[in-house]
Amino acid sequence: MNAKFFLGLVVVGWALAASTADAEWHVWAVTETRRVLRDDPAGESVAVRLSAARGEWESCQILMRSDLPVAGIDLHTADLSGPDGAVWRADHARRFRQHQLHLTDATYRNQDFRPGWYPDALIPFLDSGSGNSATGADDALASVSPGQTNAIQTRFVAVPFDLPADQTHGFWIDVYVPPGTAAGEYRGTWRLTAGDGQSVAIPVALEVWDFDLPRVSTLVTAFGSPAERMRGYYRQRAQAGKEPEPADWAAVDEQCARLLSEHRINATPPGPLAPVAGTDGEFHIPEEQIQSLRTFVDQYHVNAIAIPHPRTAVQDTEAERDRLHAWLAAWDDAAARLDRPQIVFYIYLKDEPNDEEAYRYVQRWGCAIRNRVPVQTNQQPGLGASEPVPNSAVAKVLVVEQTWTQDAAWGDLYGAVDIWCPLFSLHRPESAAARQALGETIWTYTALCQGQPTPWWHTDYPLLNYRAPTWIAWRYGISGLLYWGGMSYWRGVDDPWTDPKTLDRRVDGRGALYNGEGSLLYPGRAVGYEGIAPSLRLKALRDAIEDYEYLAILRRAGRGEQAEAIVATIATTWFDWNRDPAAYQQARERLAKLILANQ
Repeated sequence: MNAKFFLGLVVVGWALAASTADAEWHVWAVTETRRVLRDDPAGESVAVRLSAARGEWESCQILMRSDLPVAGIDLHTADLSGPDGAVWRADHARRFRQHQLHLTDATYRNQDFRPGWYPDALIPFLDSGSGNSATGADDALASVSPGQTNAIQTRFVAVPFDLPADQTHGFWIDVYVPPGTAAGEYRGTWRLTAGDGQSVAIPVALEVWDFDLPRVSTLVTAFGSPAERMRGYYRQRAQAGKEPEPADWAAVDEQCARLLSEHRINATPPGPLAPVAGTDGEFHIPEEQIQSLRTFVDQYHVNAIAIPHPRTAVQDTEAERDRLHAWLAAWDDAAARLDRPQIVFYIYLKDEPNDEEAYRYVQRWGCAIRNRVPVQTNQQPGLGASEPVPNSAVAKVLVVEQTWTQDAAWGDLYGAVDIWCPLFSLHRPESAAARQALGETIWTYTALCQGQPTPWWHTDYPLLNYRAPTWIAWRYGISGLLYWGGMSYWRGVDDPWTDPKTLDRRVDGRGALYNGEGSLLYPGRAVGYEGIAPSLRLKALRDAIEDYEYLAILRRAGRGEQAEAIVATIATTWFDWNRDPAAYQQARERLAKLILANQ
């Protein structure tokens, strides 16, 4: 940059440029759910316009590109002025720089792949005072003591950032609207600065809608525990002499739980929770465990908890039937004492039963858990009157399987399952509806690239693939979303910050490549703290869960049919959904108007 750099040029709605005779620094904003790659050209709109309910997060991207290098770039948020002197404070913004991964090979079946640098991991702005907690409200990203960060070798920092010539890079900004914020429009200016003091102004408008999102989400999520998955990752690396395990796992557990909660994903209680056998043949969960769980549920707004498989206490479902029933009764008692009716207690009975032996296992254990009497295993959908009545245990049987049998010779799983969880591509509406009519529940999940094309979750697929599934799920009455790996499956790579191939089955000849599979998070050590760092994909998923909440609000208000009509315009089936990110923003605004009109 030179002394002729032109200061403060703001063109609202068009390209923003500060230029010399030889260079042009383009700055633009994106509020839609799409990823902007390194080789993408400059956009046109600089103004940021966001809308959100109270208790909701909304995001924008500030992108930049120049034909000459720009050194020392920083991003500064500021308060926004609202109606009647109300103020949206800048410390309700979270700032990140987008870290890019070089993808050279396509995920299996990605016909539209183009090699390049893909932004995904998010580097938080860190407070230089503490060295470990991100600016303002970002302390949830790093809730560990300063002493724990002294030995951490930070490899990536958000700012200052040196923008190379002819490359697109960007920042991600999360905007939170706290409960109690006055409705109306808030305006202000943020600023992008360079190291020599030059700056570019970014006009910002935030419309706060006059309703609140409940803090406990309606959509159930079961994504596992990032902290638990990290234990294996760091243990493996410590044994190999690469790096030590975190010194304080309790602090890591807390940081992970807070970050998941802020993204409306269920955190996993870190402590033990299991019935204790008494001398009278009964089981009981100690009161201190109940109190600890209640604190955790309230703090992190949890709506579902996985409980142990009963085989921890029972080995033979027939010979020990009374013991099994006593074990289940302990959960009934625990749920009553916990007094948090939103909680779904579920037993993750079996993952993808794909042979006759696995089907027999589900039939034996599922029927024993759900029913007081034995059940046949050859029933057909819709025979509700002939199926046994489930017992009163709050513990629900979850099986990661579709609602139709894979092989008639194996029998079916009817009567053995409370919660069915088919792949996106294996959901059959008629079969699922028959189970729902009997009071059973449908969740769904994605893994690898199986079946017909659906919104697959991999780094090189569109970012919209993480937002569309909740809209499709709503159409089918699907109430839960599952994902494997604890969102932190990194064991397939040495460094997830530089290698996107988290699941590469080409290595041993057993399959294909899946970029980012099992991983929506990144190790926090690379950016200065113990714990986890988020990704663009996690942010899109959070927006999807919030979209689902809009629909749930309308259903509770008796406006479900109108909400369904809006959903139908963008989500038809798991194989047919709108690929235009703007369509989801428009549909969300229509939902908001319906909510406001119903008040």
